[in-house]
Amino acid sequence: MFTGIVEELGLLRAVRRGADSAQLVIGAEKVLEDTRVGDSIAVNGVCLTAVSIGVHEWAADVMAETLDKSSLGALKTGDRVNLERALRLSDRLGGHLVSGHIDGVGMIAKRERHDIATLVTIRAPLEVMRYIIRKGSVAIDGVSLTVVDFNPESFRVSLIPHTAHLTTLGFKREGDTVNLEGDLVGKYVEKLLAFRGQGGGDSKLSMRLLAEHGFL
Repeated sequence: MFTGIVEELGLLRAVRRGADSAQLVIGAEKVLEDTRVGDSIAVNGVCLTAVSIGVHEWAADVMAETLDKSSLGALKTGDRVNLERALRLSDRLGGHLVSGHIDGVGMIAKRERHDIATLVTIRAPLEVMRYIIRKGSVAIDGVSLTVVDFNPESFRVSLIPHTAHLTTLGFKREGDTVNLEGDLVGKYVEKLLAFRGQGGGDSKLSMRLLAEHGFL
């Protein structure tokens, strides 16, 4: 589990490709503090396992499913990536709960400056848009952000200068792809409502109740 607060920008030093897999070798410093082989690190929002740790670098294996469902397959040597170590129970939850399991890949449709902020419009697939609500949370390449507004096919977020400077979102351009993960809470609510609709349990949870309390 992660928070969507990127700890550092890593540098992709090597991509070792197999028939249906890849191994990423990533240069880093901060995320390697107290990290051991077997620990989880999010790379552009994708939860990966450290299979080896060297001096200022670490490696992770990426399976076919992950390459297919995320933008990691398009990475090349020299690219910078967002890195975050797994959340500890004693840590502050500065962003929101992020699982590191990508729901879909989106595309940056528009970037525009608004005073000190950068407004970014993301075109996203239906499997992501179903969890998008105004002022709700979304993880973009592992960065926890708040939805400003949305339409059926896209949503918009606002980057403060700090976020733009410390993450890949600061230099990504229109047309670039990004990994997207919807709010975990929304997924559980959807599951509970579906279960209730199938006659399971006696939960009092309803769309009306959610709307009355500001969740819709």
